[in-house]
Amino acid sequence: MSGTVTSNVFKASGVIAATPGGLDWSSAVITGSTLSAETGRGYFINTTSNACTITLPASPAIGDQIVFADYARTWATNNVIIDSNGNNFQGEADNYTVDYSTAGQSLNIVYSDATKGWLPVSDDAVASAGIAPPTQKAIFAFGTTGGSSRINTSNLVSSSGVVASNTSGVGTARTNPAGVSYGLDKGIFAFGQDSSGKTNVKNLVNNSGVIASDATGVGTARQATRGAAYGGDKAVFAFGTDSSADVAISNKVSNSGVVATDTSAVSGTSARNNPGAVGYGGDKGIFAFGGGPLMNTRNLVSNQGVVAADATGAGSNRSSPSGASYGSDKAIFCFGYLGSDNIANVSNLVSNTGVVASDTAGVGTQRTSLSGNGYGGDKAIIAFGNSNTASTTPTNLSNKISNSGVIASDTSGVGESRYQLASAGYSNSA
Repeated sequence: MSGTVTSNVFKASGVIAATPGGLDWSSAVITGSTLSAETGRGYFINTTSNACTITLPASPAIGDQIVFADYARTWATNNVIIDSNGNNFQGEADNYTVDYSTAGQSLNIVYSDATKGWLPVSDDAVASAGIAPPTQKAIFAFGTTGGSSRINTSNLVSSSGVVASNTSGVGTARTNPAGVSYGLDKGIFAFGQDSSGKTNVKNLVNNSGVIASDATGVGTARQATRGAAYGGDKAVFAFGTDSSADVAISNKVSNSGVVATDTSAVSGTSARNNPGAVGYGGDKGIFAFGGGPLMNTRNLVSNQGVVAADATGAGSNRSSPSGASYGSDKAIFCFGYLGSDNIANVSNLVSNTGVVASDTAGVGTQRTSLSGNGYGGDKAIIAFGNSNTASTTPTNLSNKISNSGVIASDTSGVGESRYQLASAGYSNSA
């Protein structure tokens, strides 16, 4: 053997083991719950639907190498479990549990000897390759001006945060729908209550901010549900009130705006109405707060759209706050209803890991049943709402939020004063 050896990874007696690039990656993507791995192979492991238990070879030779890669960045949702098949793994006997549960992780292992067994050469998590471009503009639509009124008026928001005057309505006039962005540059409004009762109708919003006419709905008809973005280009609607009770079901929205059928709530998820919802961390979402009874519970949404069970909340128990993303990977919940005709203007920042902070003293006129969304790529705006639940006082005030999460004082209103509306982001162009 002559020349420079660059790929002799822990190999004995001059036999060169392949580097990861030289491994046989010819096998199909692994989606099953089990895999019997072979040496000299690389495997793409897709755990979107289930965890995967990998059984290593029973009689490995020194220098044998295997690589596993998180195909869909789902190992944090459904982990990979290593069965070393009677051999040691990092010096520990086979009766130890070895699992890997980090999104984007890859595992490169080499067999050393009977004492230490299989050793990871690397087990790094790779950051997601790029973050989806944030929307630059936003749209507010639907709601009520008070009493039994229902409107479908909309107002566009420019990339500099200017709220435009009213645009004539499109779609069934309704209150308490949900809005969210999808497909990188478009939006969707769905659900709500029209003159006949709860509905599941939807209206897509193109990347110019034009609302389409009604499309046939999918999922349980309900109102007071909310939408959160996830996965960079998809979304999920969750919670709300159907014809008889609060629910904890959810409906995914594809990156082409298709609303899926109901997904049952995971165990330990509280049914409720009027939570706040928002995307965070570039590819995940969060639902927090809500009514029936008032709570500050939070539910994280994975980058695969799975709504997790309740987690301990932070901040005042309340319903009907508004959520909005800011700073490219963080979020904020603002305002809301505290009960007994009391309205808050407190806010709670959300970190890029989904941690909700305690209350921050309020700025702006206190109100509830308002809506908010990002604009300009890294800022947010909260607008409209009801400032007096005892006498019903709809407003058209707005408050901008900086890219560091600071809420500005009130901006004089533009557009029809209303509450129980929804908003969505659209357009990647300023």
